[in-house]
Amino acid sequence: MFSSNLLSTLILLPLIGAFGMLFIPSRYSEVIKATVLSISLIEFILSLNLWMQFDHSTAKFQFVEVYEWIDNSNIVFYLGIDGISLFFVLLTTLLIPICLLASWDAIKTNVKEYFIAFLAMEALVVAVFCVLDLILFYVFFESVLIPMFIIIGVWGSRERRIRAAYMFFLYTLLGSVLMLLAILYIYYSAGTTDYQTLLTTTFDPEVQKLLWLAFFASFATKVPMLPVHIWLPEAHVEAPTAGSVILAGILLKLGSYGFLRFSLPLFPYASVYFTPLIYTFGVIAVIYTSLTAIRQTDLKRIIAYASVAHMNLVLIGMFVFNIQGLEGSILQQLSHGLVSGALFLCVGVIYDRHHTRLVKYYSGLAHTMPIYIAIFMFFSMANIALPGTSSFVGEFLILVGAFQTNTTVCVLSATGMILGGGYSLWLFNRVAFGNIKIQYMSQFSDVNRREMATLLPLIILTLVMGIYPEIFLDPMHVSCNNLLEHINISQ
Repeated sequence: MFSSNLLSTLILLPLIGAFGMLFIPSRYSEVIKATVLSISLIEFILSLNLWMQFDHSTAKFQFVEVYEWIDNSNIVFYLGIDGISLFFVLLTTLLIPICLLASWDAIKTNVKEYFIAFLAMEALVVAVFCVLDLILFYVFFESVLIPMFIIIGVWGSRERRIRAAYMFFLYTLLGSVLMLLAILYIYYSAGTTDYQTLLTTTFDPEVQKLLWLAFFASFATKVPMLPVHIWLPEAHVEAPTAGSVILAGILLKLGSYGFLRFSLPLFPYASVYFTPLIYTFGVIAVIYTSLTAIRQTDLKRIIAYASVAHMNLVLIGMFVFNIQGLEGSILQQLSHGLVSGALFLCVGVIYDRHHTRLVKYYSGLAHTMPIYIAIFMFFSMANIALPGTSSFVGEFLILVGAFQTNTTVCVLSATGMILGGGYSLWLFNRVAFGNIKIQYMSQFSDVNRREMATLLPLIILTLVMGIYPEIFLDPMHVSCNNLLEHINISQ
């Protein structure tokens, strides 16, 4: 029924819901929570239609919608998805209701505004993954910063939250200024910002290099790559639990998606030319941030630095230019959204009870919170790519692809798995075992039903993706092959 305008429905529904919440008095917080959660669940159910109706046999964009935006400008509101963007939309609509449920009891002040911010963010992120016009992509890409900036700055956990919010905002905004200039240059040279038209446009190799670097400045900050990664641990530590889940699960994917959607197909010559740059920064980031994670004492900082390492491995997979690396890269992004988001939820469970994230205050939880520790162990194993979990399939495919292209890069990247075992297992050992903190015994309580409801979908999906990845790989296969063919022909 909604197939003709499904994408616009997915963008408008959260916005209409957010607008409707403005008319409900703040004192009815339970009504607001229930209504917003219901809207996000409806959004997720609607988005499943994308997967069910998706045609696996074509690389063409599907569910296409075109609306006039600015007359006589060649800028139109152009929506569509392919096998590359399909699962990013689904990941967004899945994580938002989980975040809302995780915030149910944790947020005590300005509840209405908090839930409205999440609905607005959902609409903007879905738009980023669906829009096929460069100008509109930039508008939505940058608009996502606003609700996230408010969530960190208003509902952050410590006094440094304002500083963290400004670091997040300024780093990611300043990185995108060059991209805006590049988009304007493309508009005036090609006469349009329509993505489909630009795919048939060939830019001069020297111009490609400059345009690629301009886009790189924006996407590398979002991923984030070294040395512009400093904002991420700070933002994670200060953000509320749900904010960290969205940041790791979805917002980091905006940068990597930008490379997939724009940098690789629009500037293929420059992408191949700058591959050594990506390899160098990627390998250094994987090793450096993994070593940095080992020495952290804050639970969130450990997971944040692990996120940087995993996302840089994703970039290496993209730039090996073969089908294994490319599909492994997309699968690893989906896996990272599930596993890293779940680890931040696990941190939130014990933070809600004790209001500290320092590792030294936790030990012996295996005796007092056995169900929690079992879940934490599962996601710790998934974080180090244990076979049978989603991360194993993604990382294995990336390393197989890298081995075919550059053996040295493959070997150095694989050290991230070894170091990942170091920080993940040591963290788990310190939290789960050791002497029980007797003074906190009365406060220990295992996961409740609401917390289990947030974690269970992530457990199931992590296992399904690890055991039977074909259902995720099959829809993206034709689109990934088409992207690689386009790069090879354009060179």
